[in-house]
Amino acid sequence: MYVGLKMLKDFMPQSPDTLAEDASILMDDNMLWMLLIVDKSKLVGYVRKEDISAAMPSTMTGLDKHEINYLLSKLTLKKIMRTDITTVSPETEIEEAAVIMRRKNLAGLAVVDANNNLLGYINRNVILDVLAEEMGFAEGGSRIVFEVEDRPGVLKHVSSLIDELGYSIISTGTFNHDSRRMVVIRINAENPSSVAAVLQKNGYDVVGPEDFRDEWQ
Repeated sequence: MYVGLKMLKDFMPQSPDTLAEDASILMDDNMLWMLLIVDKSKLVGYVRKEDISAAMPSTMTGLDKHEINYLLSKLTLKKIMRTDITTVSPETEIEEAAVIMRRKNLAGLAVVDANNNLLGYINRNVILDVLAEEMGFAEGGSRIVFEVEDRPGVLKHVSSLIDELGYSIISTGTFNHDSRRMVVIRINAENPSSVAAVLQKNGYDVVGPEDFRDEWQ
């Protein structure tokens, strides 16, 4: 799956000339923590809620109301925006975007084209939605987890066994736990016991929560 197919497009990019006060109101009204800033469609930076709050003049500084209003009328996002923004292209794989966000501890990434035109935005919620979608959770059914050796033909063999029982595979995934490699398959069956039995009969080690209980207690 590519970032460009899942990126958000209904965000609210702002101009560098937008007043910080107006941006603050916009963020409050829409429960936003950050705004992307564009100049002629080009991404030039971003500003966080705390950046705006820190830049706002206050009566605590000894300024009177008229002085504060004057400063607010001059304080634009251009003066306080950050330019150290991390971007990805729409061709970037979702998995790579997730790794970048985790490595840099980012809540999201701006998506730009080769000319730095802002196309969209991807955040942690999108990543989690893709994970649930790829594992077929919304389609119901049941999941089976089994341990495998790293050898060719495993999925082909397992697929044929499931097909012979009259079931279909909704999704598949592989995960590593310590030195163990496991395959997770979701099938269109409410009760996967017959499939699990056939897999075990064919030498696959089917595992469940009870097999790991000692590890999380």
